Amino acid sequence: MDRSIALRGLGTLMLGAAVTGCASVAPVPYAEMASSAYMAPDKSDASGRVPYRYSTPVDWRAYNKVILEPVVVYRGKDHQFGDMSDQDKTTLAAYMQTRFAERLRGRFMLVRERAPNTLRIRLTLTGAVANTPVLGTLSRFDMAGAVYNGVQAARDGEGMMTGSVIYGVEIFDASTSRLISAYVTKQYPGAYDIKASVGALAAANAGVDKGADALMAQLN
Repeated sequence: MDRSIALRGLGTLMLGAAVTGCASVAPVPYAEMASSAYMAPDKSDASGRVPYRYSTPVDWRAYNKVILEPVVVYRGKDHQFGDMSDQDKTTLAAYMQTRFAERLRGRFMLVRERAPNTLRIRLTLTGAVANTPVLGTLSRFDMAGAVYNGVQAARDGEGMMTGSVIYGVEIFDASTSRLISAYVTKQYPGAYDIKASVGALAAANAGVDKGADALMAQLN
């Protein structure tokens, strides 16, 4: 009986922590991103994954080459890394560079020189949350965690004690340097993605993968 009560108490504690954590990390229009003055709340995004956006009419099919700039780790005071180490930030930025390049290569020729029919993409890593060790995985099996994660899975929300990644995307016409699209996004794995709950940066990496897929959906 005592063990059952203790487990229920742990579940309640985990649930409260998860709700608090999810509510406390929401993207902002980061002041030191060059495109921040252009972005506005994206009321068409029901998911909450892309709260701020700037867009212009553009025929993406007119572009067949892309320059992918090195991922920038945001240093502004309004960053949302919490106490994440510089090493983890660097590791996550390197993963972003690799994954986005791989996805872009399936649609564009990656180049280094500005030219007609070429996009230039800048990714700015503005925040990230690491997985909560052990408890993040256990919450998938705990009763309270199962209820919470079930609700989150149904609404494509964040899982309990799961990490995430927040970043900005700025897309320019390379030949004119005209900003044609920009947005800030928060990405995270599915609430029941057990694999993404194991390892400090596993969820943030899974978020990067989702974000790369979302960008390609926009550019196709």
